[in-house]
Formats: sequence, C-alpha cells, structure tokens
Amino acid sequence: MANFSKSNVPQFSVDVYQNEYLPEGGREVNAIITVTATGGGTVGSAVAAPHLYAPGQGPSAAVAIMVDCSGSMDYPRTKMRNARDATAAAIDTLRDGVHFAVIGGTHVAKEVYPGDGRLAVADATTRDQAKRALRKLSAGGGTAIGTWLRLADRLLSSADVAIRHGILLTDGRNEHESPEDLKASLDSCVGRFTCDARGVGTDWEVKDVTGVASALLGTADIVADPAALTADFTHMMETAMGKEVADVALRLWTPVGTTVKFVKQVAPTVEELTHRRTEAGPRAGDYPTGSWGDESRDYHVNVEIPAAHVGQEMLAARVSLVVPQPEGTFQSLGAQGLVRAVWTDDMVASTSINPQVAHYTGQAELAQAIQQGLDLRKAGDTDGATAKLGRAVQLASASGNADTAKLLAKVVDVVDATTGTVRLKAKVENADEMTLETRSTKTVRVKK
Repeated sequence: MANFSKSNVPQFSVDVYQNEYLPEGGREVNAIITVTATGGGTVGSAVAAPHLYAPGQGPSAAVAIMVDCSGSMDYPRTKMRNARDATAAAIDTLRDGVHFAVIGGTHVAKEVYPGDGRLAVADATTRDQAKRALRKLSAGGGTAIGTWLRLADRLLSSADVAIRHGILLTDGRNEHESPEDLKASLDSCVGRFTCDARGVGTDWEVKDVTGVASALLGTADIVADPAALTADFTHMMETAMGKEVADVALRLWTPVGTTVKFVKQVAPTVEELTHRRTEAGPRAGDYPTGSWGDESRDYHVNVEIPAAHVGQEMLAARVSLVVPQPEGTFQSLGAQGLVRAVWTDDMVASTSINPQVAHYTGQAELAQAIQQGLDLRKAGDTDGATAKLGRAVQLASASGNADTAKLLAKVVDVVDATTGTVRLKAKVENADEMTLETRSTKTVRVKK
C-alpha cells in the first residue's frame, strides 16, 4: 500500500454555529454545521480508498455519460448536434486513466462506447474512438430514464475505483416508463454512484431531472439553449474530475432521550437528508453527502433534548465525518463539531437567534415558497400563487439572494420586494418558469 503525506489528503474541518442558550424547560436546539474540505490538490482520496490510488494522479474514477437520443432530440435539428459536441467536450475533459462509457438513451439504453458491457480507460486513443462513435448517435424512439440509470450502474460497478459518477442529459418527458419504475431504478442506484442531471430545451419535466440529481446527490440545471451545452458539460466534467473523496457521511451522535428532528443540507443547495439516515451504532446515524473535492457546504441540524433546569448544560449532539472502508468498517476523517445546550434565565441570551440559523431557515423557506407558488400557478390558483411567490420575493430580497430574485422577477411583477407585494405576470416564457423551478433550491451563504 502506498504511503501518503498528510498534505496530499484533503483536510476536513467542521465548524458549528448556534445559540446554545435555552430558557428553563427549553428543548429545541438548532445548529448550522459548516463542513470544509481543502488541500486535496493533485492527490485526493487516499484517506477514503488508499488501495485505489496511484501517487501523483487524481483518485481512480469511472464516469458514464447518458445522452438522450429520443425522437424529440431532432427538434430542432441542431439539438442532437449540440449534444454530440457537448459529450465530445466532456470526453476531452476526462483525466488520463479514468474509466468511462457513453450511453444512448431512448425507451431502451444502448452502449454507444466502448460496448460489450465494458468501460474504456481514457487516453488519447480511446478519447478519439469515443468521439468517432458519437457520430453514430441519431434521434428516434421514446424516453425511459430508469433504463439509462440501470445500465450506467452496471457499467460503473464493473470498475474497482474510488469515485463513480454519471452525467445525464434529457430533453423530453419520461413517457415510456411509470413514475414507479423510475423511482425503483433510482432506489437501486442510491449510494452506488453520484449523478448530475441536465434538461435541455423546455419540453422536459423539472421534477424528473431534479429527482434524479437529488436521489443521486448530484446537481440539476436547465440548459434552455442547446448551444450552451458544451460549456455546461465541460464544467460538469471538470467538477467531477475534481472530486477526491467518495461516500462521505455526516455522522450524528446524540445522547439518551434526544430526538433528531431533521438534518438538511442548506448550502450550496437545500437538500433534505433526514429520511436518508442509516444507523451507525448506539445513538448514532449516518447521513450521506456524496463525493467531495475542495469545497465547503452547510448543514442544518435540529434536535429535541430532554428539558433541564437553569444552570445545567449538556452535549446535544456530536458531528463527525466518516468514509466506508473495503472491509465494511468506517474510517473517521478526523474532524468533529460539538452542539451544546446551556439552560439560562437570561432572556436576551435564550431568545436571540443565531444569524446563520436564521439565514438558512429563511433560505429553506424560500425554496419551499417557490415550489409551492409554481405548483399553485400551474393549478390555476392565482391568489395562492401570488401569496407564495410574494413571500419568496420578500425572502430573496431580505437574504441578498440576487440570483433567485432575478429569476422571480421574470415570473412576477415586483411592486414592493420588502413587503413581498407582487402581481403574477400574464405571460411567462416556459424557459423562465422552468429555470426558476430547477434552481429554486440554490442558496446564498450567510455573510460571516
């Protein structure tokens, strides 16, 4: 087994932001947990999988690119060409030695390259072969995203690598399988690979694309203009190539009598993790966070603890980070944070809300208000939609989320952002509404 210097391995740190003071009898504890990984650089996941690592290179990885080849990709004709060009650019971005495959997706999934149930290993020759194989991609047939994911899973699992990742592009509705079939496919892929999903054009279903990304801990976005696909695919692959540790879990230990109410990622996007808990020994549970490069993310933890008297204090939760090992055990990444509770009769101390907690509570409400507002708008409930989207405008303005505020302004006329007074626009472009819905969970970080 290779030896790795400490400087070669991403260093994880955990910071806790909270108001630990509770009034007598108070039981609810909120904390924002900031997890940061730094300094991985050229040598990455030795800490997670030293047996899968070659010194001086990035971590071993496998990538499956799933390209929609359904009939609608021919309208307009340039769309299929844009998809081929984007996939070629992504292939050019692969690091030497990375395993990869290209899948053509219709109502069935076809291996475009290399074929025969294998993965190719990226070098100048295989990249060139793959790009030549892309020329055979043509549009025709239906859409069954679950079959694409299952084939990607089979191919990715054939390689003994540290990082497994998918990129999925679709332009239409998932009409050739039931929602139950897609969910079953997603369930079978959870924890096996991460996946970024993109919708191109404006004829696809937002909840299908965001559902794939959410379940498989990747990113979702709209590429309304197919001409922008190449830049987007290149950026996605660069990010994937920067991942250095896979399968990182946030481990939460709580004392006897404590109930975990929720755990959610709140930056860079809102992602509910509560229901994804897996038990990890007495009073501990693991929440999946996917793969990490050099980056920072924020999590909101809410626990209910036994009530106590003024002057008492207790550890409400301990947060650490772990990665699975080949023999079925877990290794700690060496960082931990403590969530505390202190009971006081100081009203000012016990009633003040920590700025980070307040900010991210607002960002989570913002994402929910947008989703509910757009759903009500589609259902024809003008009053309900106006109220929810008005609240969203108010929250976006108050928190400085300028990107979301701009997207909202394309769907409503803003009369007064401070009070959330808005009017629904009579005519809204599909691309504008879909962009708002797809990006509704993107948050801004609190200004420290």
